[in-house]
Amino acid sequence: MMSNKMSSNYSSLSSPKAKGPAPFLAKTYALLEEGEEEESGEEGCSRRRKKIVSWNDEGTGFVVWSPAEFSDLTLPRYFKHNNFSSFIRQLNTYGFKKTSSRRWEFKHEKFQRGYKQLLMEITRKKSEPSVFPAFLKASSSSDHDHQDHHHHHQIINGGSSAVDEESTNVHRQTLMQENQNLRREKVELQTQIAQFKDLQIKLLDCIAQHTGTSDHKETRLC
Repeated sequence: MMSNKMSSNYSSLSSPKAKGPAPFLAKTYALLEEGEEEESGEEGCSRRRKKIVSWNDEGTGFVVWSPAEFSDLTLPRYFKHNNFSSFIRQLNTYGFKKTSSRRWEFKHEKFQRGYKQLLMEITRKKSEPSVFPAFLKASSSSDHDHQDHHHHHQIINGGSSAVDEESTNVHRQTLMQENQNLRREKVELQTQIAQFKDLQIKLLDCIAQHTGTSDHKETRLC
């Protein structure tokens, strides 16, 4: 009796715990699912809502349609930051690829709509190998360790530069888009003002003609 109890306790301790997906992957999948539910709930409504982030048409990846709004509105709800570049860096560590030069579309073979169970199979990428040629490595172990430390800093600095450049490009694209929108709105407002002025002139002419006709009739009656 005692041996059975001990064996059962041992088996419960030795059995592996159920492993779930990484929190970053689960949250990213959740924000896409929530966006899809909101879109399906708004079908048939006259009011159209601008997309911020969604699955692509095939469900094999997702698209961030508005990086500025995604950073300000979506990221803080799921993560403890609002940095789009940090989000992209996290995607890179899990092997996601940017697949379009015209929009912010990302794909991973195991990150697909309707296949949430595949998230557990996505793992972080291993550290990148040294970027220096082999002939630059020292023969001694101390020099080897020193070079590895130096290479590690170079990879980090290079990654930071790439992220900063990408963040700058995102900010520049956002500003250019806002500038285009403001110019378009300005032209539309100027057109409306011109139409209102033309209408005002026509109304004043009509009033003047009506007033002049009435005065003329009153003079003839007197």
